[in-house]
Amino acid sequence: MFNFDRGNFFSIKNLYNSNSIIETFSKNVIKKKISNIFDIFEVSSTNIQRKNSVYFLENEKKISKFDSTNILIITDQENLYSNYNFHNVVLVKNLNSTWNCVINNIYLHEDSLEYTDDFIFLNNSYISRYAKIHNTSKLFNNCVIGKGVEIGKNCILKNNVVIKNSLIKDNVIICDNSSIGTTGFGFDLEKRGSLNLNPQIGVVIIDDNVHIGSSCTIDRGKIDYTYIGKNSMIDNLVHIAHNVKIGQNACIAAQAGISGSVNIDNNVTIGGQAGLAGHISIGKNVIIAAKSGVTKNIKDNSVVAGFPAIDIKDWKRNIIKDRKNGH
Repeated sequence: MFNFDRGNFFSIKNLYNSNSIIETFSKNVIKKKISNIFDIFEVSSTNIQRKNSVYFLENEKKISKFDSTNILIITDQENLYSNYNFHNVVLVKNLNSTWNCVINNIYLHEDSLEYTDDFIFLNNSYISRYAKIHNTSKLFNNCVIGKGVEIGKNCILKNNVVIKNSLIKDNVIICDNSSIGTTGFGFDLEKRGSLNLNPQIGVVIIDDNVHIGSSCTIDRGKIDYTYIGKNSMIDNLVHIAHNVKIGQNACIAAQAGISGSVNIDNNVTIGGQAGLAGHISIGKNVIIAAKSGVTKNIKDNSVVAGFPAIDIKDWKRNIIKDRKNGH
């Protein structure tokens, strides 16, 4: 589990306390219980609970044991509001719109007109004054490195690479035209359009010895982080969505797409043009054949193919059966 200083990437726009923040989404409030007043500086998640924070609670499964004294819980579930001894809790009509309202009021993020950075033009690249790049790393032409970004030792960033909202460790190679730390695809299906985007205030963490090909995109986490494990190899034109966690020694071929909040364990191989649905888990040592569509969890040591992806031996039998039947 990694933690990071959110303030290095997203400045505080307005200061609120546990009572005044409710005014920003007052039209959405059904009822509230506030036991103590404290300043709000952060946002908690299921995995990382932070003091003096807001915690958006979607369902009972996401309740962990924690001291809720200095956490303001916001939920749209009546049973969660009524059945738990939370110190500070608000019941709202719509959790998604409340998230947008709260985060847009607290933070300056890059999908806001008010967001700013301060760049230096150095060696044909634009580098934020608030970024840190180790002197052993090399940038080619036309790179853009945003504020808060940290790049470790012996990294190579080729032409036109954009890195923002990211922590890059040692010996990482990122090839031409790739963008790291981009905005995740978070929105409400009932309220579409740029004005209704869910703000993304997490980061990307790329561990040691990772290779990322050309024209890849890796979205930052919504609250915490998207993570690429040590020694992973990512081919060209791969998209990795927000909150994805990829273990060590992954090998992902060209044009694969991984939806949000997928957990991929160590030593996984993913063939070209494969697609993974969101919120699933892929076990250790799994091989996913090219052009597969993975829609459910895959156990350790499995080899799968097809759409929906099944054990490759069953998939081959189905192919033979279909051919015998004239398909």
